[in-house]
Amino acid sequence: MAAAGGSTLWKVTGMDCGSCATTIRTALERMPGVSDIRISITNETVALLLDDKKTSGADIEKQISRLGYTPSLIDAQAKNAGAIAHEAPRAWWRQPKGQLAIASGALVALAYGASLVIPAWSYALFIAATIIAAAPIARRAISAAFARAPFTIQMLLTIAVIGALAIGAAEEAAVVVFLFCVGEVLEGVAANQAREGIRSLAALVPQSAFVEQNGRVVEVAAASLAVGQMVLVRPGDRAPADGKVVEGHSSMDESPITGESAPRTKGPGADVFAGSINHEAALKLRVERAAKDNMISRIVALVEEAQESKAPTERFIDRFSRIYMPFIVGLSALVAIIPPLAMGASWSEWVYRGLTLLLIGCPCALVISVPAAIASSLSTAARHGLLIKGGAIVESLARTEIVAFDKTGTLTEGRPVVTEAVAFVGSEADLLARAAAIEGRSSHPLAEAITKHAAKLNIPSLPAAAVKAIPGKGMEGEVGAETIFIGAPRHAAERVALASDVGSEIARLENEGKTVVVVAKGAAVAGLIALRDEPRRDAAAAIAELKAMGVDAVMLTGDNAQTGAAIGRALGISAKAEMLPADKADAIKALAASKRVAMIGDGINDAPALASAHVGVAMGSGTGVALETADAALLKNRVADVPALIKLSRATMANIRENITIALALKALFVVTTITGTTGLWMAVIADTGGTVLVTLNALRLLGWFRSQKSETPTAGDNRNEPALATS
Repeated sequence: MAAAGGSTLWKVTGMDCGSCATTIRTALERMPGVSDIRISITNETVALLLDDKKTSGADIEKQISRLGYTPSLIDAQAKNAGAIAHEAPRAWWRQPKGQLAIASGALVALAYGASLVIPAWSYALFIAATIIAAAPIARRAISAAFARAPFTIQMLLTIAVIGALAIGAAEEAAVVVFLFCVGEVLEGVAANQAREGIRSLAALVPQSAFVEQNGRVVEVAAASLAVGQMVLVRPGDRAPADGKVVEGHSSMDESPITGESAPRTKGPGADVFAGSINHEAALKLRVERAAKDNMISRIVALVEEAQESKAPTERFIDRFSRIYMPFIVGLSALVAIIPPLAMGASWSEWVYRGLTLLLIGCPCALVISVPAAIASSLSTAARHGLLIKGGAIVESLARTEIVAFDKTGTLTEGRPVVTEAVAFVGSEADLLARAAAIEGRSSHPLAEAITKHAAKLNIPSLPAAAVKAIPGKGMEGEVGAETIFIGAPRHAAERVALASDVGSEIARLENEGKTVVVVAKGAAVAGLIALRDEPRRDAAAAIAELKAMGVDAVMLTGDNAQTGAAIGRALGISAKAEMLPADKADAIKALAASKRVAMIGDGINDAPALASAHVGVAMGSGTGVALETADAALLKNRVADVPALIKLSRATMANIRENITIALALKALFVVTTITGTTGLWMAVIADTGGTVLVTLNALRLLGWFRSQKSETPTAGDNRNEPALATS
């Protein structure tokens, strides 16, 4: 059964560390007809392309089960319907690993207790405790070996335990098995904490909804809601779906979705996100998106997909671990046999050291160091309105040297208003009527501002025909018998002559930082319309923060040079003006030739420039296009989130470096102490498990990164009065 995109997807419980993922991947990639394996430890999922003629889905499940994990096929229809449950796991003592740890501990305690009463039985009791507790682990190791994945931590432990029993260290072998079982439980608990971010996101949408049916309000499952249904959201309830207010007025807390703390007032026609909390009065909503398409479902899906996308550092460590494991096995064998053969040293002593080195060498902590940090980073970013599409994007953002901003809707509010209309032919009302007739067919912010201004002045609308957009230049159409063109002065000059009085008016308005559009009627200039798009309140502070971080900033705009310069001066940013979309893309390519560039735009008009940058970031992106196409997205419409995005990425990479240092330092330390005979088998297991837990806990610190930032410094340019997100 193929899931969306042609992949078959399984939920695999018990997969808690990088070694688990490596074992499963190695076993599956050797099976015929299996390709494009994608494993996510955080999501506990395995996705792959499967040729049913060569290998069946049942064979895949059997292989995963033999390795000691529990696979369950995720139905494609359920996945597409957004019905995949993100349930909290069972308590650790109810899971197989927890039960094995309890049983192993009980056996060791029983052996110690019995040895005090009947000392002669001591050795036999510890052997029994070791064999009983180690049997499930050895079975997993043998299954992995038959699946051509011999280098697993279970196999290393099995060899170490057999060797320890062979040299008479039964008591130590029993303790080692117990400590290993405890370590697996701790790894599971730590991995579960890393998954909590995704579960908490998915849990924001309520499970039930109140639907209006035949004049009655009926409670139904939220996942069953269909587009067009009417739902009632009572005070204190969470909205069960993305919808539009049909009746009522209330304030809604959207912070669970966007991170914006100030409630937003909602009335008829306003958009509401699933998961937002109703504060004051009952609202009637019309469902606008099915469960699979609501904002939270899309965010969860994107974060899950991002966690499957490996960072370059993670890919390198995966390749390294495949070489490292056989190397450690070979080194352990040499440590065990060379001193006795070459120097006549004690066989039992050096075999013991070789076995200890075998356990020390397991790369679990190293393998988990990157995905644990990336998963924590992506989860906390999503909870605060920042979407990052994977570890590779985090690495690129951390290395950003210059940020290029689009102007309209990014550095500015994106809601320009008409400040002045200058008529050269006819009256001002006549000028605005003709302009509104043409611009009414466009969704461009400047066009919307002109039509709203005309409506505000109660200027009657005029019929327009043959209206068309001239990409990057303006709009053209017919009003009555007249051809009307509306565009920037430089584009209008290609069609009509701009007289000196027209030129002087354009210069005056542009020097005031206004955007000027020329309305040409036939071969003459009918007039000018001046608009101004105010900078966002947090823009200047955010740009200053970027510069303080050592990151340059540049503004790319299609506006004229004077307007671009005026906005640039106000924000403290250099400006490149009069740029068509292709010009912006060329400018980004030129910058990217020498620096790491992040481009911030609206995700639609700036698509070429976003694609040309090392990282394309969509601003104010409740839109589906921005969410799906950009490398990262800022859901809160705040420029202040740009430095936050880069800071979080840098903190993530610093965390990864710390994790790798911890993992390698522990390995180096205990390799030395093992060869010198200072540490033994039980310490080797503690070091291996401890290293894995340490790097996981260190990665989990990223879940509180935003809280730590708030406690250190105030957020740059707090923008609590930002408008609601535009939604598609």
